[in-house]
Amino acid sequence: MERKITSVAALLGLTAIILGAFGAHALKKYLSVEQLGSFETGVKYQMYHALFLLFLGFTALISDKAKKIIFQLAIFGVIFFSGSIYLLATKALSGIDFKFIGIVTPIGGAMLIAAWGLLFWNIRKAKT
Repeated sequence: MERKITSVAALLGLTAIILGAFGAHALKKYLSVEQLGSFETGVKYQMYHALFLLFLGFTALISDKAKKIIFQLAIFGVIFFSGSIYLLATKALSGIDFKFIGIVTPIGGAMLIAAWGLLFWNIRKAKT
C-alpha cells in the first residue's frame, strides 16, 4: 500500500509542477488574471495533497485500512477539486462551457476535508 500511495504522490507532484509551469508560461497569453488565479489554486491544492499523500505513505501511525480510505478520498478529492478548477479556468480555450461541472468542485473539497479529518482521527486514536 505504501508504494502505491507514494508513487501516486510523486505523480501528483510531478503533474502539479508541469501544470504550474504550463499555466505560468503558456496559458498566460490566453487567460485572464482571474482565470490564471483559479488555475493556480488548482495546482496549489494538487501539490498540497501530493505532499499529504507522501506523508500518508510513510507514516506508521495508522492502519493500512485507514490509509486506503484516506488515499481514495484524497485522490478523488484532487481529481474533483483541482480537475474541475482546471476545466473551469480554461473554458475560454476549449470553447466548452463546463458550468455543469461546477458542482463537482465543492464535492472534491469536501472529500479533501474528509481525508484530513480521517488522518487526524486515526493519528489521535493510535496507540502510543
